[in-house]
Amino acid sequence: MDEVCRVVAGGEVLVLSGAGLSTESGIPDYRGAQGSLRRHTPMTYEDFVASADGRRRYWARSHVGWRTITRADPNDGHHAVAALRAGGYFSGVITQNVDGLHQAAGTPDVVELHGSLNRVVCLDCRRTSPREDLDSRLRQANPTFDATTSRINPDGDVELDDADVRRFQLVDCASCGSGLLKPDVVFFGENVPPSRVRECYRMVDDSRALLVLGSSLTVMSGLRFVRYAAKAGKPVLIVNRGETRGDPHATARVDLALGPALTDLVSRLSLSSTTPHRR
Repeated sequence: MDEVCRVVAGGEVLVLSGAGLSTESGIPDYRGAQGSLRRHTPMTYEDFVASADGRRRYWARSHVGWRTITRADPNDGHHAVAALRAGGYFSGVITQNVDGLHQAAGTPDVVELHGSLNRVVCLDCRRTSPREDLDSRLRQANPTFDATTSRINPDGDVELDDADVRRFQLVDCASCGSGLLKPDVVFFGENVPPSRVRECYRMVDDSRALLVLGSSLTVMSGLRFVRYAAKAGKPVLIVNRGETRGDPHATARVDLALGPALTDLVSRLSLSSTTPHRR
């Protein structure tokens, strides 16, 4: 943490956050010790567009999971990121998370690499709409649907009995009538929009260092920015529970829970300086 503090104190640090940052808000990560991939197969883009049954499975489970996502509050880690961004230490935040907790904590201009569960997109007419609107329509179409679960996954999906899934009624796009309504998130097997990737590379170019928070960097969507920063000679700092694929590129590597680690970072910086040092 001494090296993390030294680099962050210089300002212009770009944050790349992952699911590990939201575990203290009650949303499990994918690949940690209690990661959901040990028991849960996420919906793939191919399965989602292939059949109404696949979409029914997703929306029935996500309809229940959405209640947990919307009840989740930002934790100490999210609040620390917001404070460091407001203090001028962080130049920007890229998140792989789809839960909206960075924004709820007050961090502005977050780039959502994998999209957001707060929006819905029609794959035919491309119209986007608030998730609250769809949630209301699904409740009206399923007035007796009262399935519950204690298992929530980072993608908002949950575990439900097949019988519950079969009785769930889908609704179509309110604009064009298509049945291809999808959360505005990047599913497994789907590519991040190229324009979003270019924006993230630009943010790395404009930063002095990259700080990874709570990501195993297993998939290339996040790892590529670590490799890009390291190749450019920028410090790469990683705070994560457990090993990551980015460790060979790390200038500093910290294995601590994110909430306490980031709260400690805020405390150290507020004691040493109220504004970042500019080179």
